[in-house]
Amino acid sequence: MRVYLDNAATSWPKPEAVYAAVDRYQRVVGAAAGRSGYREAGEAQRVVDAARRGCAALLGVVDPSRLVFGANGTDALNLAIHGLLRSGDHVVTTVCEHNSVLRPLAEAGRTRNVTVTYVGCDGAGYIDPHDIQRALTPRTRLVAITHASNVTGAIQPLEAIARVARTAQVTLLVDAAQSAGHVPLDIDALEADLVATSGHKGLLGPLGTGVLYIRSGLEGLLKPTRQGGTGLNSTVDAQPDQLPERYEAGNLNTPALAGLAASTEFLAEQTVDAIAERELMLVARLWEGLSDIPGVRLYGPSDEQPRAAVVSFRVEGYDPQDFAAALDSSFGVQCRAGLHCAPRMHAALGTVAQGGLVRLSCGWATTAAEVDKALEAIAAIATA
Repeated sequence: MRVYLDNAATSWPKPEAVYAAVDRYQRVVGAAAGRSGYREAGEAQRVVDAARRGCAALLGVVDPSRLVFGANGTDALNLAIHGLLRSGDHVVTTVCEHNSVLRPLAEAGRTRNVTVTYVGCDGAGYIDPHDIQRALTPRTRLVAITHASNVTGAIQPLEAIARVARTAQVTLLVDAAQSAGHVPLDIDALEADLVATSGHKGLLGPLGTGVLYIRSGLEGLLKPTRQGGTGLNSTVDAQPDQLPERYEAGNLNTPALAGLAASTEFLAEQTVDAIAERELMLVARLWEGLSDIPGVRLYGPSDEQPRAAVVSFRVEGYDPQDFAAALDSSFGVQCRAGLHCAPRMHAALGTVAQGGLVRLSCGWATTAAEVDKALEAIAAIATA
């Protein structure tokens, strides 16, 4: 029996409708969207439009054209960071960020003299909005923050951080890769400027899909990072001004977007609120069970604090990678161990030298029986 607890990396299984939509697109439709006028090409465009509308509805975005599709969440974050920053800018970010933010910022520092301040977190992985405020300078152009940590699961106080950014008239970029589809989001109400997420995690779509929300008016400041065909204004040698085409050069991954359209419809029917409630029940079960196992040390917020469905731990005397490998080989429990592409987060937790942590992450299809089997397997190895 395969016990899949690596949904923070990518969700599995997908809803059946996702598999069916991708298969139908490949076998029946097969055309590129926005490039031709025949029937299947029109259907391809309708698939893209449906995926955009579905994501907008789930994320609380009134105007779907404000959502731009990319290759993945990392691609969306790169567009936001490299498209916005200019030479000499200052950025405030946190130690909780994924390398999808850390590395583009480091590259901007090397190539454009961008400076970065990294705000620290507490032992559970939470950021104090006042620390964000204190880090701002007259040169600060961007505040970049992850909504939910992929290591501790801590959900940051976004509303308060957004108020700090608005008051200072600084652009706010939110990495929602670990929260979109897992917890309710209302981007328009939050008044964030840029929100990036992957389509293959909590949104339950296929790999190869990413989304960037761009606030109205920001397209004048956000430069496209790719240029190419859009099916519009072909005689002009510059990208079109209108959204989303301004940022969608070349053919989209339309088969995957067919799956994303199906997954957003599934999530709308199930409701993100219901999924969030169920995942938090499973996290509480994991937290309580792990707390009772000798030698296990848990990291991050308790199940009573704002958190996503991610639980990380280590077992005394074990390398995290070896422990995860034993879970898989002996019990079929699949999870992720190591630094989780978040080196500053692990440095803040003091877990770099020990090789990081073991991470269990639940999803929409995770069952209580699977959680119990994982706890039995962890206990068997830890107490052997």
